[in-house]
Amino acid sequence: MTTPDIFEPARLGPLTLRNRTIKAATFEGMTKGALVTDDLVGFHRAHAAGGVAMTTVAYCAVAPDGRTEYDQIHWRPEALPGLRRLTDAVHAEGAAASAQIGHAGPVANGRSNGVPSIAPSRSFNPMSMRMTRAATRADIERVTRAHADAALMAIEAGFDAVEIHLGHNYFASSFLSPKLNKRTDEYGGSLANRAKVALGAARAVREAVGDRIAILAKLNMDDGVPGGFWLDESLQVATWLQQEGTVDALELTAGSSLLNPMYLFRGDAPVREFADTFTQPLKLGVRLAGEKFIRAYPYEEAFLLDSARQFRAALDLPLVLLGGVTERATMDLAMAEGFQFVAMGRALLREPDLINRIQADASTKSLCIHCNKCMPTIFSGTHCVLA
Repeated sequence: MTTPDIFEPARLGPLTLRNRTIKAATFEGMTKGALVTDDLVGFHRAHAAGGVAMTTVAYCAVAPDGRTEYDQIHWRPEALPGLRRLTDAVHAEGAAASAQIGHAGPVANGRSNGVPSIAPSRSFNPMSMRMTRAATRADIERVTRAHADAALMAIEAGFDAVEIHLGHNYFASSFLSPKLNKRTDEYGGSLANRAKVALGAARAVREAVGDRIAILAKLNMDDGVPGGFWLDESLQVATWLQQEGTVDALELTAGSSLLNPMYLFRGDAPVREFADTFTQPLKLGVRLAGEKFIRAYPYEEAFLLDSARQFRAALDLPLVLLGGVTERATMDLAMAEGFQFVAMGRALLREPDLINRIQADASTKSLCIHCNKCMPTIFSGTHCVLA
């Protein structure tokens, strides 16, 4: 079988993308009032002009209580005109636009949002310094329906795709985690029970939109924490998603925004910079104990590839390789290994035109040094981080 070229057009569900590169979802911190701003439009226009086939708008919560902070976009009629302006700008540059949809669950900041966060089981949220409450069956049904409603609004706003967030210990991912999910009802215990929320969200979206837009899911391969969701269970959930036909592709990710955020990023752990974004006494607490939570992991190219290979071997579903994709050689390796797309985050934050420059000169190297100082800036609303 001939290895595809990274810059060849490719099918993604009903879409034909101009190449095989995707701008990964990064929470931009540019949504004052939970609405699209000129800065957000310019941000995604720049990535579209820079050569990616599709740029992903993050993080668009399906419900007000699903935001990680108050100014995050949540799906409602008032948000649609701005989102339409954004998708029009992306389309004008020849790229497709995807909206990341989901509910933050235990990662939501109940203090900022003014409503309690929900989780599989009652737990403490260190970001809001409040307890989450255990989601009821009515909550689960409400959040599931909200995914379908969000996907329909995404079509109305001109999006070409949605990416369902099933990772990072957000709502669906937290149910998958044996560490976070201590329920004894039909949503706890066995993997089949713990997967009901994730599978139900994907099913609801597919039933709502059919094949009018592409559907991706961002799925944790593992949480990176002892006792959490791990690769063997993730492979089974991915297999169920494939069997149900509810998604057109999986973007493979890792780590827990709640328990081990740096597991996804690799590179430096900017503890001091994180601490400086908070007020006292949290600022002092992060400085003194932050290294226990914000752990450093060595960076290497394609750092999620070893795990992702196991998914590629087990599945026929199109897969998106994320994690340490910064240069042409890594892109070519992903294509040779059978991945249909690559997703890029920090490298494109540093250089939105990196794809165009790599296409012009295959020897081009990214200027990103993986310092991860782009991460704490989201708390001051000045930049972004992978979501």
